[in-house]
Amino acid sequence: MIDNQPQKTKVVVAGVNLNDPNFDYYMTELVNLSEANNMLVVGQVRQNLEQVYGGTYFGLGKLNEIKNLAHGLQASAVVLNDELTPMQIRNIEKITKLQVIDRTELILEIFANRAKTRQAKLQVQLARLQYELPRLHPSENTLDQQRGGGSVNRGSGESKLELNRRTIDKQITAIKKELQNVATQESIKSKRRNNSKLPQVALVGYTNAGKSTTMNGLLKAFNNDASKEVFVKNMLFATLDTSVRRINFDGTNDFIISDTVGFISKLPHNLIESFKATLKEASDADLIVNIVDSSDSNMLQMIKTTQKVLHEIGITNIPVVTAYNKADLTNKKFPEIEGNDILYSAKDSKSIKALAKFITKRIFSNYKTLNIELPLNAGSLLSYLHENGDVQKEKYTDTGILVKVKLAPKDYSKFSIYKQKSE
Repeated sequence: MIDNQPQKTKVVVAGVNLNDPNFDYYMTELVNLSEANNMLVVGQVRQNLEQVYGGTYFGLGKLNEIKNLAHGLQASAVVLNDELTPMQIRNIEKITKLQVIDRTELILEIFANRAKTRQAKLQVQLARLQYELPRLHPSENTLDQQRGGGSVNRGSGESKLELNRRTIDKQITAIKKELQNVATQESIKSKRRNNSKLPQVALVGYTNAGKSTTMNGLLKAFNNDASKEVFVKNMLFATLDTSVRRINFDGTNDFIISDTVGFISKLPHNLIESFKATLKEASDADLIVNIVDSSDSNMLQMIKTTQKVLHEIGITNIPVVTAYNKADLTNKKFPEIEGNDILYSAKDSKSIKALAKFITKRIFSNYKTLNIELPLNAGSLLSYLHENGDVQKEKYTDTGILVKVKLAPKDYSKFSIYKQKSE
């Protein structure tokens, strides 16, 4: 038998603790990220400092410790907990003779490996180019690498470094333009998908909290269509692409649900900027459900991470509820609802039904069912009701059109002038 599985790269993870109470959490996260990138973590090094060393991040003694540990364990790379400057990376590589991967580059590698759709690939490519641009190094550029060399026009030429920068700038501009086109196409698809103006619910949260499993549970319970289920795997950033589905709750309380890319601490700024288009489903939602792994000891930090990322992408005025998943891994009774929180298990059918009721109660809490009579010539108003409300009954009489419709609060006043009819 031939083993086609790729060999895992042995790495040492390392970080500097600047009296951060969340340092242990970040280091655990770094180990999980490394493993998600097909790496085998064989050692871990930490250093407590008041501030990092400007040129080397660690002190020289700690760098020698990393070098000796890594070589003894046959590790070929060191993965660092922060985003480093180009100079710091070069100096650490020179001293340790190891490949240096900082936290940002690690996350970018994972995203590059996971991206499937054209939009996700472009977003990752954009973030990577923006990361690489300030890291171009002139050490290999010499005067003989200038275009149009010679004493006559020396100085009017262009160094290899300048060429590389200009090339990357052009690539960034081209990708941004293409992303705008893709975003426009996705926006059109979104409008077509939601012609009925159904309420939109976005599942957000820390990566691997169970968003996709939750969505599949809802689809299985209410749609009974396995072909619509989304990809699930127990790893960080199993998927980067937003999946959107309609949940057929009971015919009168249906809604659109989206499963968005997961968040993580210290998510690179360039990546957040690049993925704003992907997260548009969340910014357009009527309700955001923050999925949290209730069995994780770092649960509170994960909630803060999600809140921080939502704020960074400009989502501040949409109602948010918290769904504490994986209750089956705790000793707590579930499903349980308290205020705007629900404790549940995405693998438990009773929990999924409770979650669906929990969601519909909140997105339809201000909706009203009206029984009205429209004039016979009010075809445009009837079309509006079909597009923006849930028309449950419609009957033509000699005097008008009797309509039973569920409407959002914004549409009450528009139809308050029409005579109300009892059923």
